[in-house]
Amino acid sequence: MSQFNLKILLLLSCGHMVVDIYQGALPAILPFLKDRLDLSYTVAGTILIASNLTSSVIQPLFGFLSDKKEKAYLLPLGTFAAGAGFSLLAGAGHYLLILLLVAISGFGIAAYHPEGFKTARFFTGQKMATGMSVFAVGGNFGNALGPIIALSIINYFGFSSLPWMFLPAAAFTIGIIALRKSVAIPAKDRPAVAENTPPIPRRAHRAMIVIICVIIMRTWTQIGLMTYIPFYYIDVLKQDPVFAGKLVSMLLLGGAFGTLAGSPLADRWGHRLWLRFSMLGSFFLFPLIFHLQGFLLSVAVTLFGAVLISTFSVTVVMGQNLLPRNLGVASGLIVGFAIGAGGIGVTLLGILADHFGVPFAFKCIGFLPLAGFLMSLLLEYPLKKTA
Repeated sequence: MSQFNLKILLLLSCGHMVVDIYQGALPAILPFLKDRLDLSYTVAGTILIASNLTSSVIQPLFGFLSDKKEKAYLLPLGTFAAGAGFSLLAGAGHYLLILLLVAISGFGIAAYHPEGFKTARFFTGQKMATGMSVFAVGGNFGNALGPIIALSIINYFGFSSLPWMFLPAAAFTIGIIALRKSVAIPAKDRPAVAENTPPIPRRAHRAMIVIICVIIMRTWTQIGLMTYIPFYYIDVLKQDPVFAGKLVSMLLLGGAFGTLAGSPLADRWGHRLWLRFSMLGSFFLFPLIFHLQGFLLSVAVTLFGAVLISTFSVTVVMGQNLLPRNLGVASGLIVGFAIGAGGIGVTLLGILADHFGVPFAFKCIGFLPLAGFLMSLLLEYPLKKTA
């Protein structure tokens, strides 16, 4: 395996940020698409479902293709498609065309992630979680920047100026093509994965299932908070919408900090131990959100995001270590399928909110990290050698 290479990891992280800008921006422009085509809320919601299916759930398929043979072209191609599909939404005058463009952008996002995580692994050296956090944090910033960039362009120049959003994708596509030789996985490392890696035991697959279940709980918690913090503070407590928006931003910024700060600790103290600490710590921190106000509330939300999301890159490394012959599939399952499934689970919170009210649904989110912690107790990792 190559030594730790910060320059390559930062380059790949920039691409991760770019593709996730478009993923984060889509929900923000959804109201404009709804008004332009006079869509119902249900029909508008299917746009997000199409995005989730194409950008997240199918990632293991791209991971499978990546594992068959190195496919470095997925990095520039994925970035280009992600930006082009999103940017062309400004000229879409039909619902089916919107779905097509969203799918194109989603496929681009899905193509970049497994190949990106697979490539990044070969430049992490022995500091796997630390190196992967450098790559992963780009996605955190991308999701946070997407709504800000898109809404700023629409606010100052109008919805028709959305194609300017293509510039980040174009810049990175050109850059990654120019530096393709530097980013290529070292030739000496390719056969090491394919030939010299021992067969994967069934216990590894069982451990992978447990990790995916924990990630679903983590993602369900994160997206649940991003969804219900505005509902709770605006609709129930009648507070300033700007304040609610700041809380969501603090949650995401805390997650970005936690991704960088938590990974070195996980490398030192053990990946499984840190995963359990993250889930249990999030469970005990959650009640603070209901008992604090003002500045202390912002601090609590930021700290919660840091602890909860600190295992993002750690779980990617755990999955790759369990399936060393299938790094792309492992990355696709962890970053795509598991996170996509967790996002879909938020729909269940909507059912609870409709029947029992927003405060009840909001409080139920706090038990999800506990469920994740209990699941992590079943996790065998690292796998013990058998005689």
